[in-house]
Amino acid sequence: MKKVVVGMSGGVDSSVCAYLLKEQGYEVIGATMQLWRSKEQEKNSEDISCGVDDILEAQKVAKCLDIPHYVMNFYDSFQDKVVNRFVKEYLRGMTPNPCVICNRHIKWGEFLKTCQELGADYIATGHYARIMKLENGRYSVKNSKTAEKDQTYVLYSLTQEQLAHTLMPIGDYDKTEIRKIAEKIGLPVAHKKDSQDICFIDDGDYAGFIESKTGSLGKPGNFVSVSANKVLGHHTGTVKYTIGQRKGFGIAVGYPLYVCSINAESGEIKLGKQDELFSSFLIADNLQYMGESRFDENKVYKAKIRYSQDSKPCKVTYINENQIRVDFENKVRAITPGQALVLYLDDWVAGGGTII
Repeated sequence: MKKVVVGMSGGVDSSVCAYLLKEQGYEVIGATMQLWRSKEQEKNSEDISCGVDDILEAQKVAKCLDIPHYVMNFYDSFQDKVVNRFVKEYLRGMTPNPCVICNRHIKWGEFLKTCQELGADYIATGHYARIMKLENGRYSVKNSKTAEKDQTYVLYSLTQEQLAHTLMPIGDYDKTEIRKIAEKIGLPVAHKKDSQDICFIDDGDYAGFIESKTGSLGKPGNFVSVSANKVLGHHTGTVKYTIGQRKGFGIAVGYPLYVCSINAESGEIKLGKQDELFSSFLIADNLQYMGESRFDENKVYKAKIRYSQDSKPCKVTYINENQIRVDFENKVRAITPGQALVLYLDDWVAGGGTII
């Protein structure tokens, strides 16, 4: 019997994931990862009982499913590889996606390694995605049954070795079906609300979080109009802004203004009209390959430049071995440095990179 460790967050998706794999005949073990501390817990450096409620929920589910449950502490690694990087990138004028980094280095890095050391054949998660092996012999993640919940975007950087040892049964279901399964088998989390925000920022205040960590909001400077290159006002730090933002400037010009670019070194933030947010191309580096070992400059891919946006047709040109230019068939809105670029062929991930 193959052994699988399910990363149980205390939510309905990972809980049903564990149930489905047990039904399929796997030896299932539940494990919850400790990654962060709340603001109250930070006051006591010895208290690392992060996500106590989620751990208790996961333990209740494990008891219902009659499977063992463990807690694994990855707090230090999470701080180093995810939180500190998030802070550093924001101060550079980027808008990073910490979930992408966490998936590659923590959930499929530290967690997978630990589980394999304990004799597990696979790990499993409650992500809405499907793992497939292509005709070229490479693994990829394929879109889930429901586009609304699809999570392939944040999984693009997983390696071939990581994918070969991962199961994702939730991708064959939609959310309603998952909740119905949880109801049917009496799981206490059947109607638990989905988690949406970044887990280590309790109140959603990114700028406040970064200021509390570093004492800085980034460099202060001027708001400058894109079209006239005219100073429109002043701000107290670049960290408070991101591409596409349209509020918080304290400026009235008679029409909506949006953040079009951020220069973290000079502190200059350019503001423009809605149509000035659109661009026909982007540059990306830190390339990661999944379904393909190299992008084909003759193919038409579909690119996603943020989790919530539809994919757009594009072509790829190599600038060098770790940098590409992506040209879109039609202009796209609010291309944001620091966010992930994910390239698709049909319904599977070819690879991606980081927008610069």
